[in-house]
Amino acid sequence: MYKVERAIFPADLDDVLDLYREYIGSTSVDLGFQGNDEEFKCLSDNYSSDESKIFLAKTNETPVGCAAFRKVDNHTCEMKRVYVRPAARGSKLGATLVDIILEEAIESGYKKICLDVLPEFKAALNLYKSYGFVSHPPVTNNPVPSTQFLGLDLELYNKKLQRISR
Repeated sequence: MYKVERAIFPADLDDVLDLYREYIGSTSVDLGFQGNDEEFKCLSDNYSSDESKIFLAKTNETPVGCAAFRKVDNHTCEMKRVYVRPAARGSKLGATLVDIILEEAIESGYKKICLDVLPEFKAALNLYKSYGFVSHPPVTNNPVPSTQFLGLDLELYNKKLQRISR
C-alpha cells in the first residue's frame, strides 16, 4: 500500500532530490537544458506555496514515487517529474499520482495543466492521454526531438469527474 503526501521542506528535500536525480538518470537523453542544479537549490522556496506543490509516494516510509506541478501563470500550471521507481511500477501508482496532481491543481484554482513527455516514455504518454490530455503549445523549453507537449482543460476535466461521481 502506498501513502501519498505533500512534500514538506526541508524534511523531505533529500527524498525528493533522490527521486529527481534517479528520474534524470533514467532517461536516454541529456536533460541539462532544464537547469536542474539551479532548480534543485530553490525547490524548498518554489514548492512551498499553494501555487506549486510536490507529492511523495511512500511504502513503509520508503519513497517510491513523486509528482509535482508548478505555476506557469494565473490560469495555467505545468505537471512535472511524475516518476515511479521500477519496483513500484505496474501498481497504478503513476495514475494515483496524476489523480492527486489534477485534484490539487483544480483546488489551487488553475484552469489548465500542461506537460511535456519525452519520446521514450510511452507508458506515461498513454497514461496522460487516458485522462484526456491533447496536443498543446509548449509552456516550457524542451529541445529533445519528438517530445510531445500536452494540455488538459481542468474545468472540463472537473465537470467530467463530477458527472461520474453522481
